[in-house]
Amino acid sequence: MSQPLAERLRPRTLDDYIGQRHLVGEGAVLRKMIDAGRISSFILWGPPGVGKTTLAQIIANRLETPFYTLSAVTSGVKDVRDVIERAEKGRFFNESSPILFIDEIHRFSKSQQDSLLGAVEKGVVTLIGATTENPSFEVIRPLLSRCQLYVLKSLEKEDLLQLLHRAVTTDVVLRERKIELQQTDALLRYSGGDARKLLNILELVVGAESAETVVITDELVVARLQQNPLAYDKDGEMHYDIISAFIKSIRGSDPDAALYWLARMIEGGEDPKFIARRLVISAAEDIGLANPNALLLANAAFDAVQKIGWPEGRIPLAEATVYLATSAKSNSAYLGIDAALGLVRQTGNQPVPLPIRNAPTQLMKDLGYHDGYLYPHDYPGNFTPQQYMPDQLVGHRLWHAQHSPAEEKLYQRMLSCWGERYKE
Repeated sequence: MSQPLAERLRPRTLDDYIGQRHLVGEGAVLRKMIDAGRISSFILWGPPGVGKTTLAQIIANRLETPFYTLSAVTSGVKDVRDVIERAEKGRFFNESSPILFIDEIHRFSKSQQDSLLGAVEKGVVTLIGATTENPSFEVIRPLLSRCQLYVLKSLEKEDLLQLLHRAVTTDVVLRERKIELQQTDALLRYSGGDARKLLNILELVVGAESAETVVITDELVVARLQQNPLAYDKDGEMHYDIISAFIKSIRGSDPDAALYWLARMIEGGEDPKFIARRLVISAAEDIGLANPNALLLANAAFDAVQKIGWPEGRIPLAEATVYLATSAKSNSAYLGIDAALGLVRQTGNQPVPLPIRNAPTQLMKDLGYHDGYLYPHDYPGNFTPQQYMPDQLVGHRLWHAQHSPAEEKLYQRMLSCWGERYKE
């Protein structure tokens, strides 16, 4: 059976590698390390299909060093230790450390990641990890501190067009067909910057045509994908478009549409943790103070999915989806923190007013730290007016209530506390 097009076209050298010029272009950081013949452990973070695995293989070939591969989906702690032992026994004096490539490293448990620490620190292996998730949340801090982090970007239009041209002119199968790229907008749109997805779509479209000459048009691409919508991406058709539709349906208070897009993601094989994470974000960003319980429910759904898995995990996800979609909406906290960040960037590090500074030492007390602070619990209603903002920013309003039933109560309390300051 013939290899898939994406595998047949996988680059073998940096000269054939498309995209990521900020990392492997002339004078870029990874290119310098590779040219010097020595690399340190690092993690590649980026969306699917941008060349993480390919880059690791190219580096191993260029350095002519043993290359071990583990998948975080199928490997356990024993597999990690076995590879490390083989790497240690097979290494000769002064030889470069073998490379251990771990795909989807974000799926490794804490114990699996812990088992890597000693080997990475002692240089028994050079670790190259690949992840589509933010390593700050998914990789343990001790391992992250031992690795450089390089961010890969979605491929740009020029990169994708270059890849298409290479496919139709150099691939051993496609070059036997007469393929004319008359229109490419649909190909590029559906690929979403993912090289693998782009080549899968191209292979699907060309494979469905019996004529010797294949003229690629936007209409043809759309028609073929509608006939076989999941064929080109078993990890979730039009991943970013679908999740966008899902979140917008929740924001727009349409539970039917939200459930539909949820079902599309489930059928497409989307990672349930990704869906749950987006629900937590939506609860904070779009429902917010209008219904603070939404965040609690979304977080509970996240926990439940991790505990029970599929297929039962679809139920708490659906429960949270309907609850969020039918809740009152407010983005006042979201707008408030963005306004605060903008003010901080505009005004710099303003000094903290003396009365609300911490005063753990006598010297600080002598300098007036904490002097004049009014303890709110000593006053009726547990409130008394005093200045909390820096001197230069007194009077700035950052939070503006949006007057949903739940948020109206918060607004009325602020009005009773601060009076004119909170009158809109």
